[in-house]
Amino acid sequence: MAQQQTQGRERESNWAGNHHYRAAALHRPETVEQLQELVRGAAAVQALGSGHSFNAISDCDGIQVCLDKMPPLARIDEQAMTVTVDGGSSYGALATALAARGFALANLASLPHISVAGAIATATHGSGDGNANLAAAVVGLTLVDGTGEVRQVDAKDTPDFAGYVVGLGALGIVTEVTLAIEPAFTVAQHVYRDLPWEQLLADFDAVTGRAYSVSLFTDWSGDTVGQAWFKQRPGDGRTDDYPAELLGGTAATAAMHPLPGVSAVNCTQQLGVAGPWQDRLSHFRMAFMPSAGEEIQSEYLVDRAHAVPAINALRALSGIITPLLQVAEIRTVAADGLWLSTASGRDSVAFHFTWLREQAAVEEVVKAVEAALAPFGARPHWGKVFDAGSGALAPLYPRFADFVELAQRLDPEGKFRNAFLDEKVFGI
Repeated sequence: MAQQQTQGRERESNWAGNHHYRAAALHRPETVEQLQELVRGAAAVQALGSGHSFNAISDCDGIQVCLDKMPPLARIDEQAMTVTVDGGSSYGALATALAARGFALANLASLPHISVAGAIATATHGSGDGNANLAAAVVGLTLVDGTGEVRQVDAKDTPDFAGYVVGLGALGIVTEVTLAIEPAFTVAQHVYRDLPWEQLLADFDAVTGRAYSVSLFTDWSGDTVGQAWFKQRPGDGRTDDYPAELLGGTAATAAMHPLPGVSAVNCTQQLGVAGPWQDRLSHFRMAFMPSAGEEIQSEYLVDRAHAVPAINALRALSGIITPLLQVAEIRTVAADGLWLSTASGRDSVAFHFTWLREQAAVEEVVKAVEAALAPFGARPHWGKVFDAGSGALAPLYPRFADFVELAQRLDPEGKFRNAFLDEKVFGI
């Protein structure tokens, strides 16, 4: 067996720099056997992906394990229309490998830099009325559980598979993920500026249903939405008509960044130029980091039936939200059946906040945001900053107790537990 590679406390904080890890060491196993040995020998262990979570979900009082030294994998089964990828791979790397063979994923998140295993574990998503959470594409998983054993589970033969996918790091360390794929397709991205809220809210469904994927960017002040990004999939039955003026807004004549005044060099191709799916579905290019990470993020998903009153509730908080905000984004996500998916059982609208990196102030303002969205059953993104604990979260998920039982079964010694999971999931 090749010697296990062990690093000291190499990565001190997450990508944003707003959370510093407590783990004593970061290990980079090169084989599954080495990973099993690490898990069996650890009192506490957590997987660390791309570091794009903004809270303590990956923190650990023992060791962290990063899988970026494991053999890369992108095994395509053309008959089953699936791809099996190593858990440490990024969505950008996977998209490149799929596109080279003429295949695609149904959707991507805003950033292609995030790891596959980390994204699905936290219910990360893209946008589109008909597009479900990224985790909904998962049809199989291989993971090392709390006893150090390798488990292979799949949608066909594992009765509680829907509990495994959005696992929050509480079930084990995922080494392989199998995802549904489809033939490659093209996307054209159109950006419009200054769309009046009044017109958008008069028929919100018509706006979000106009393209394959729609994102609305706002700072929650004023009478207009700053930008609307329509990711059009030609030939999918939606309109191909994107005139100079639309919904009261004006078509951008130059590439835009979601943040006004920031160069769009790291953003994906716009201005209606059709191109490969992997170069359009994300907002940012894989070759560029979208920022230096000087930010904090929060996000909440509500039943899309409550979209308009939820938007009005947030607009009423502009006085406290806008001064702390870099930009906010509104997207839609189709329902899925995963136990802890933030879109589980309901078509949803997502309210994303990119805050200034002022931790204490953000922690205070999210309390107000959560109070405003509480009447609509808002579910916070598991990988971002939020205030709610298990007492508030458990009633939002019908299978919450079943997930807790599954975690205890797969990890009887609590090796994957940490302060975040104890507070937000196990209620300790």
